[in-house]
Amino acid sequence: MMLDVENLRVGYGSLEVIKGISFNVREGEIVTILGSNGAGKSTTLRTISGLHRAGSGRIAFNGEDITRSSAARIAGSGLCMVPEGRQLFPDHTVLENLELGAFRRLRAGQSRAVKQDMDELLEMFPRIRERVNQKAGLLSGGEQQMVALARALISRPKLLMLDEPSLGLAPILVRSLFDTFKKLRDSGVTLLLVEQMARMALSICDRAYVLESGTVMTSGSREEILDHPGVLEAYLGKAVNA
Repeated sequence: MMLDVENLRVGYGSLEVIKGISFNVREGEIVTILGSNGAGKSTTLRTISGLHRAGSGRIAFNGEDITRSSAARIAGSGLCMVPEGRQLFPDHTVLENLELGAFRRLRAGQSRAVKQDMDELLEMFPRIRERVNQKAGLLSGGEQQMVALARALISRPKLLMLDEPSLGLAPILVRSLFDTFKKLRDSGVTLLLVEQMARMALSICDRAYVLESGTVMTSGSREEILDHPGVLEAYLGKAVNA
C-alpha cells in the first residue's frame, strides 16, 4: 500500500474537523475524495503532507509512519501536494517557479536530469513553454495551474496530491487538465485527488471516498460510487428515482 491512513482525527482547537477517517491509495491508482464544502477534504490532504498536525491516528507512506514527520521530510520522501489556489511565487518567472520545485534535486547535483525533465514538462504543457520567462502572477488561472502541476512533477513525486485543481478554470481547460491526470497515472504517477467536480473526478479515478462532516460516508470503485443513490443525488445532480 503506498498510502495508508488509519483512524485519522484532526481538529482546530476544540473543533474536531476530521473524525476518525481511514482510507488507502495503492500504487498506480487515481483515488478521489469527494465531499461538500466543510467536509474536511483539504484538511485531510494538508495533514497528510505535514502542514497540519494529526490529533490521533496513523499515516503511513510506503510503509513508513509519517504521522509526526515534518512537511519538509514528507516532501523529500516523494509525497507532493499541489495546493488549492496554486500558491505560486507571482513575482518570479515560470522558469524560476519550476526551479524552486526542483530545489532538492538541483542541490543533490542532478542538474542534467532536471534539465531533461523540464524540457519534457514544457513539452507536456506547451502553453507555459511559451511563457517560461514571464512572471507567474501575470498568467491566466489555467496557465498558473499548469505551472503548479509542473512544479510538483519536476520533483519526481511518488504520490501526487491535488487539492481542487479545477477551481476557477474554464470547462475546456478542466477537461484538458483531467486528461493530463490520466496520462500521468498511465506513466506511473499515483494520484490522490480532492475535487468538487464529482462527475469529472469520477470519470478518471479508480476508487473514491465520500466525506461527510469529517467522516467517510461511503467508498468504493468508480462504478460503485456512480451507482450509489446518495452520491447521485448529493453530488451528481440526479434524483434517486430519476
